[in-house]
Amino acid sequence: MADYLDGLNDKQREAVLHTGSPLLILAGAGSGKTRVITVKIAHLIEALGVSPYSILAVTFTNRAAAEMRHRAASMAPAAADVMIRTFHSFGAWVLRRHAALLGMPAGFTIYDDDDSITLLRAIFPSETRSTLTPIARRISRAKDFDLTPDDDLGDFSDDPEFARYFRAYEERLREIGNADFGDLIRRPVELLRTHPDVAERMRDRFRVILVDEYQDSNVAQFSLLRELCGPATYLCVVGDDDQSIYRFRGAEVRNILTFGDSFPGTQLVRLEQNYRSTAAILRVASEVVSHNQGRLGKTLWTDRAGGPKPVLAYLYDEDDEVRYCMGVLTGEQAEEGESSISLADTAILYRTNAQSRIFETAFLRANIPYRIVGTVRFYEREEIKDAVAYLKFLANPRDEVSVRRVINKPSRGLGEVTVGKIMDYLPETEGDVLAACRIAVGGLSARASTALKSFVSIVDSIQQSFGTRTLAEFVTAVISRTGLADYHQEQDPVAGSQRVQNLEELVNAASLYPPTTEGLVEFLEGIELDSSRRSDDDEQPGVTLITMHNTKGLEFRRVIITGLEEGLFPRGSDELPDDLEEERRLFYVALTRARRSLHITTCRTRRVNGRILDLYPSRFVREIPQDAVEIRGAAAAGAGGFGGGFGSAAAPPADEFSPGTAVYHDDYGSGVVVKRWMTGANPVVLVQFETGRTAQFLPRYAPLERISGDYS
Repeated sequence: MADYLDGLNDKQREAVLHTGSPLLILAGAGSGKTRVITVKIAHLIEALGVSPYSILAVTFTNRAAAEMRHRAASMAPAAADVMIRTFHSFGAWVLRRHAALLGMPAGFTIYDDDDSITLLRAIFPSETRSTLTPIARRISRAKDFDLTPDDDLGDFSDDPEFARYFRAYEERLREIGNADFGDLIRRPVELLRTHPDVAERMRDRFRVILVDEYQDSNVAQFSLLRELCGPATYLCVVGDDDQSIYRFRGAEVRNILTFGDSFPGTQLVRLEQNYRSTAAILRVASEVVSHNQGRLGKTLWTDRAGGPKPVLAYLYDEDDEVRYCMGVLTGEQAEEGESSISLADTAILYRTNAQSRIFETAFLRANIPYRIVGTVRFYEREEIKDAVAYLKFLANPRDEVSVRRVINKPSRGLGEVTVGKIMDYLPETEGDVLAACRIAVGGLSARASTALKSFVSIVDSIQQSFGTRTLAEFVTAVISRTGLADYHQEQDPVAGSQRVQNLEELVNAASLYPPTTEGLVEFLEGIELDSSRRSDDDEQPGVTLITMHNTKGLEFRRVIITGLEEGLFPRGSDELPDDLEEERRLFYVALTRARRSLHITTCRTRRVNGRILDLYPSRFVREIPQDAVEIRGAAAAGAGGFGGGFGSAAAPPADEFSPGTAVYHDDYGSGVVVKRWMTGANPVVLVQFETGRTAQFLPRYAPLERISGDYS
């Protein structure tokens, strides 16, 4: 046997040596899947004599493709000639060679997201950029689902006008002869479907197709794969249904779940031996993910001995949570043997980017080095700097720098020329920018004058409300009244939601200060001091702060997973079953990042939009066997996990939400229960919200809050 087969376990070797029928390698976390796929490439070339030019290997990132190429070529030099690309890079390669058949020039340009919005703006000049941005995102998503304007879009979008925008956009794009990112998959599919001769040549060229991270593929990518595969094609895909966590980007877990149905005769090889984590960590991960119905099923195991039990800590609030994490880092809350684990090999995980704020603040003040992965530091985020600029201007009307940042954000038609005219009046107002705005109104064009009056009116109304409510409520009013929340929400359906969550976390930070001028100044001063404490040495080793989504592909000796409460993680019980199962898969991914030490935290209360809410442990916590973890905090003291802990829902009585009950939900606002029924042993309620929207909830889990009101 070749040297490159040495060290493979039995299942890895079975996957590498397999030939003939389609092959699905179900590769659990830490099971050595990259090694298997690269060894398989080398084996195909070296042992089976397959021409490297006839092998196509596709993955999802340029980095993964480069690593695959390097590792395969180190075992079989001829593997350097294998076509190893991302899906989109391969699609562009196909289009360049057959562009004329689709009426495209060979030198077509690929539009990014910003270009697509600009094109829509040119087609619909009366529409604002903020209005067209979500439409552009929806068009991109439609292409991920292999949809065209002529398809039935009813299940995809409830906007009756969407098809009109989509069709106009596609017609103009075809006229120009360029392609957007979605076209790099969808148009090659169109090419292969409409030109059988091209499809046949492709199948003759690529006799072997290997796909990595198959669980992350979308519908259009599946369609491309189907068109590339002929009767003689050897197809092998590698993936893990339990690590499919990118549904919000279009990934379709059903691609891997139904692979055997789509490609008859498929052989399934499970890679279940884990080389990363201890048995104690794997037990927790396997027990939790086993509650998912949509999975092919596997159980990770390891022959690694030793390792402490994971810790489940029941804490009072997020401040207690931060103190607990700092105790783990400094050794006060560490497990036996954790003293050898460095900060640089420790990660603190959370569900949303906004949760990093309190850790950043505490670590800066305690001089604990840290690094943020996947995003910028909290107070450096665009939406936070925008909101803080408004607050600075309200605190000091002479703050010219801050007003320049926000006077035209969201866009009001107040360009640099207009702003320059306003600033010309500063000598007359002793530097008071708001007073200069009032004077400048009379000397501007009608359009600019109207826009400036609107800005002044907004600032006046906000200033008049100062001191009449808490500082958290005041900051909420600033974010809402200025239009910042809507502006950032509309930028991107996914990133926009994260930005709004960040703004809500700024409100939480403000809730710690009094609603006075001194309180506002102290709040802003604290932000500046925290920012100034940041080290400019980005290479300084420190604890990693990272969202669970961004941990995919990473591993750490010690992992602390925070925020395991209903409504935060999972986000809400009103989700569709598929959404809930993806949240559980995300927890599984987070758990399996830990090599030796694992801590999980859940809080009794948490600040949400400046209010302190009572919360309940995540249902994922209750899915962990009690004997699989060391329990600390309230549960260990006999509180049973805040009135429930293991095996209990720890939720308010369901009859509190009878029809006519006035309720509040963080995502939907105020509403009233209009119907209640049972699903098995669980009550379900239908809520009609003031926005006109209705939604179903399980009171046992949902973050529904009773409020005063008579709707009977």
